[in-house]
Amino acid sequence: MKAYLVLDFAIRDVAGFMPYVAAIPAFIDRHGGRYLVRGETPTPVEGDWAPERLVVLEFPSRAAAQAFLDDPEAQPLFALRHAATDGRLVLADGCD
Repeated sequence: MKAYLVLDFAIRDVAGFMPYVAAIPAFIDRHGGRYLVRGETPTPVEGDWAPERLVVLEFPSRAAAQAFLDDPEAQPLFALRHAATDGRLVLADGCD
């Protein structure tokens, strides 16, 4: 069953965020992931959720998504993202 990571974030430090943007796609690819939505500005339709930017990643399985999140080589990149952005990240299983 496919799994999805959904990131809702606001950039606080563009220069600090750019190394993450440049390097993270290789780690997503390494774990079989792909972008479905890449840093787009969403249009709120219902409720009070109004993220500034949205990323949706698809992985072949929850295990692959978790391996991406746990990848020791990616941890410094995640630290860059945490330092340069305010965000929320969720992992959800698909309906396959």
